[in-house]
Amino acid sequence: MHLQLGIDNYSLRSFGWNAAQLIEYAAALRLDVLMLSDLDVFGTRADTHLREIRARAADRGLALQVGMLSICPSSVMFDPRRGTAGEQLRETIRVAGAVGSPIARCVLGKVDDRRSPGGIGARIAETVAVLQSVRSFAQDRGIKVAVENHAGDLQSRELLGLIDAAGRDWVGALVDAGNATWALEEPLCNLARLAPVALTSGIRDSVLWPAPDGAVLQWAAVGEGSVDLKNYFAQFARLCPQVPVILETISGRPIPIPFRAPDFWTAYPPSDPREFAAFMAWIERGQPRPPFVPPAGPAGVLAEQEFQRAELERSVRYCREVLGLERGA
Repeated sequence: MHLQLGIDNYSLRSFGWNAAQLIEYAAALRLDVLMLSDLDVFGTRADTHLREIRARAADRGLALQVGMLSICPSSVMFDPRRGTAGEQLRETIRVAGAVGSPIARCVLGKVDDRRSPGGIGARIAETVAVLQSVRSFAQDRGIKVAVENHAGDLQSRELLGLIDAAGRDWVGALVDAGNATWALEEPLCNLARLAPVALTSGIRDSVLWPAPDGAVLQWAAVGEGSVDLKNYFAQFARLCPQVPVILETISGRPIPIPFRAPDFWTAYPPSDPREFAAFMAWIERGQPRPPFVPPAGPAGVLAEQEFQRAELERSVRYCREVLGLERGA
């Protein structure tokens, strides 16, 4: 299958590795792309250091992508200690240009923002305003901004509307298969809607099972959940073959989705009955899975590191051995 394969450094969040260490790890796995999804991994962001990082990756045949988190000033995830939203996004764009990343990834926020004053519509408007404030800065540097459907914040229709409001010529999507499920979307539906604007991706498997107030979501290593991944990747290769497959494994965390709670739907638009029926059928087929709970103390850190690394490396093997993704495709 002709798709590039890469990883997001968040998959290895417990290691605390810097950009150089992450490059060496990705190169050892013979990957095509490395997403550095937070600027802290660079340490200093002086131009000389960024050029060294770019050269190190190029020497190992590795393309880099760069990202940050929230650019929505009123999101529960936004960190004002790092500067204004515009300043943070400009810095991410600058770093992206310096290390050769064609995109700068960012997010609106998380599911809690759907219930903030004005709802998700107000948060989308604020995010669009921030994007428009950096448009010329990004375009002058040839960088596109990829907005992720993140932590249940945006359904695919909402993200598509955000991108259209900002401008498809320079803003697109990071298509996250795992986060789609948090936003009540079956990943194939999410992919079909966002593929025309996809710039990059965040891929992991998912399991859903019934709960008294709705459902529970838990992510899994690729190939170990209940997503029809062979079909998903066949559609991925057909709809957006130029987009790399970036693995972002975040396994073992149960996430409640209480869609039977009385006030749940006040934060969501009316659902397409057919799409939600497919989502419900997926839930009904699911079986509960135990969470990953590391032991307390230093042993817990080591256990978490081993768990994260194993989940990611099994996902890489599945993509190669079962799905047939090859290096340099």
